[in-house]
Amino acid sequence: MTRLLVATTNAGKQREFRRLLAHLPADVVTPADIGLVLEVDEPYDTYAENATAKADAFARASGLLTLADDSGIEVAALGWGPGVHSARWVAGGNNAERLLEAVGDAEDRRARMFCALAVARPGDPTSIDVFSGVVAGEVAREPRGDGGFGYDPIFLLPDGHTTAELAQELKDRVSHRGRAVTAATPRLIELLTSGR
Repeated sequence: MTRLLVATTNAGKQREFRRLLAHLPADVVTPADIGLVLEVDEPYDTYAENATAKADAFARASGLLTLADDSGIEVAALGWGPGVHSARWVAGGNNAERLLEAVGDAEDRRARMFCALAVARPGDPTSIDVFSGVVAGEVAREPRGDGGFGYDPIFLLPDGHTTAELAQELKDRVSHRGRAVTAATPRLIELLTSGR
C-alpha cells in the first residue's frame, strides 16, 4: 500500500487526519513514523503558500506523496484576523483564551475557520495541488466541550454547538479540514492508485 505522509507534528491534527484519510487506499504516516525531523518556516501571507511550502519540503525530504495544511480562524471583530497567524499568535500560550480576551464583549462575533490543503508528489515540485475548506460560525462567549483541539472549544457553529462539543464523526464532516479533505479526495485517490 502506498504511504501518504501527513506533514505535521501537531498531535491533534495527526489524530484528525488519520480519521479523515482512513477511507483512502493508503498507509497514512507522520514524520515521526518515518524518523523524519524537519522544520519548515511558514512566512507567507496566505494559507495556500504556507501549505505548499510544507508539502513540498516534506515530499522532497521523505520521497513520499505528502499532504500538508495551513489553517486558521478569522474573526470579524479582529479585522478578520488572526488568519494565517492563528497557530503562532501567542508563542507558548493558549491561543483560544487569547482570542476570547481579544474579542471581549464585541457584538459582532462572526468567525470562520479556513484550511488550505496541499498535496505534493516527490520529485515534482511544479505540480502541487491545493484544496480548501471553510466553515462559518462565531466566537463563543466561553469555551465549551472536551473534544477537538486548538480553537474548537470557542468556535460556535450555527446549530449552537462548539466544534469541541461534536462527536468526532460529525466534526469531521463539517469542519474546515474535513471539507478540504473531501475536496482533495478524488485527486488523492488518483495519485495513490496511479503510482504517480
